[in-house]
Amino acid sequence: MYQYLIRIFSATVLLLAVTACTPTVKVTVPDKPITINLNVKIQQEIRVKIDNDLDKLMTKDSGLF
Repeated sequence: MYQYLIRIFSATVLLLAVTACTPTVKVTVPDKPITINLNVKIQQEIRVKIDNDLDKLMTKDSGLF
C-alpha cells in the first residue's frame, strides 16, 4: 500500500512538473514596420557579355589553340 501511494505521488509530481515546463508562445504585432533592405548589385549583364566574348575566343576557328 505504501509503495502504491509513493508511485501515485511520484506520477502526480512528474505530471505537474512536465505541465509547468511547457513553453508559451506569444504572437505580437511589432511596434515598427518591417523594412526590407534591397541593396543588390546586378552584374548579370556584364557576365553574359564576358561569357559571349569568351565563347567567341574559344571557338575552334579562332586559332587561339
